[in-house]
Amino acid sequence: MDAAVTVTPAVLILLGPPGAGKGTQARLLEDKFGLVQLSTGDLLRAAVAAGTAAGKQAKAVMEAGELVSDEIVIAILRDRLAEPDVAKGVILDGFPRTTVQAEALDTLLAETGQQINAAISLEVDDAAMVARISGRYTCGGCGEGYHDQFKTPKVAGVCDKCGGTEMQRRADDTAETVASRLEAYHAQTAPLIAYYERKGVLKRVDAMLAIDAVAAQMQDTTAAALG
Repeated sequence: MDAAVTVTPAVLILLGPPGAGKGTQARLLEDKFGLVQLSTGDLLRAAVAAGTAAGKQAKAVMEAGELVSDEIVIAILRDRLAEPDVAKGVILDGFPRTTVQAEALDTLLAETGQQINAAISLEVDDAAMVARISGRYTCGGCGEGYHDQFKTPKVAGVCDKCGGTEMQRRADDTAETVASRLEAYHAQTAPLIAYYERKGVLKRVDAMLAIDAVAAQMQDTTAAALG
């Protein structure tokens, strides 16, 4: 009788600034490859709700208005990687954010016998991203999305879908705010991109293309990384 083949769960990391489409692409990869998307926020909320030891620590820190330490996040991630639903692997979205966190993640994966299959960087053009995000607005009635340049209502100020006239913009979707977020992302993540490039697992994807074209690149890159 042949011995059972043990498949090591995959680990993908998605890198990219706000608005690059990480969440959308992660959901598509989940459906295609049976992986589970894990974001830091979701991990923290789930651990707190479950009342795990690390979750209780995180809750106390957050209730004190402080930032949850890397050690607590790693402890929560360690617990999550032991759950049966991630047997095929995970997509880490928003973690790690620094090389210190990346080194802590490497240590954790060494403990679990896993390794990073690929760190996929969704590459964007900053000026185009500012235009893409800062031009967004939605209908206050039905939530239909519009854009100053790329998708305007047929009749100015009137929603195509429900006829509503109350249009809304997010307060943080100004050109200045978006430019500031991009600047912070590049300052924080540039060392991380170099870190994964040195490890030979960095993959770059042009995230300025249409969603379907980006998805095709992401799936090809993931398929190759999973072997």
